[in-house]
Amino acid sequence: MQFTPTNNNELAIVDGCLSSARVVVSPNFNERPEGAGDISLLVIHNISLPPEQFGSIYIEQFFCNKLDASVHPYFKTIATMEVSSHLLITREGEIIQFVPFGKRAWHAGRSCFDGRQECNDYSIGVELEGADTIAYTNEQYCVLVEVTKALMRDYSNITAERIVGHNDIAPGRKTDPGAAFDWSYFRKLLNA
Repeated sequence: MQFTPTNNNELAIVDGCLSSARVVVSPNFNERPEGAGDISLLVIHNISLPPEQFGSIYIEQFFCNKLDASVHPYFKTIATMEVSSHLLITREGEIIQFVPFGKRAWHAGRSCFDGRQECNDYSIGVELEGADTIAYTNEQYCVLVEVTKALMRDYSNITAERIVGHNDIAPGRKTDPGAAFDWSYFRKLLNA
């Protein structure tokens, strides 16, 4: 299902999932650790499989541990990894949910925000179908803004200051969402 934001159309979160998302269940999650505290961070990522190619089924396969390593040389380097984000927003603005928000998706890896380690414990990860140096679509920005507003409504500890890129919490190891992500434009839409 594709979400098309309008002034009278808000995303709803029901039982930890976006009501308008297409759900594809990933096995790559677990319970958030006891004592991890409230969900308080939103991490924006990018992914494209193969790199810088869009519109395939490979991201879903990757997040579900079903990626065929023989399809592309790059896949041999990642096919055994067990990772997933909570959401993926495609180039066309479709929202796919892999992990309920209350669960700990495996999206950030070794990471630190504001002196606190292991961001997976207290964050939500949103992947944009994209690459560091390729402009994101307007549909993605619009949907990301609506997703962010819904998350901020339901998880009040996620504030504007606690929305970061993967590169911010894993500097030197990760570069996404990359130079192509227009943070100023995103924040302008978020504050409109």
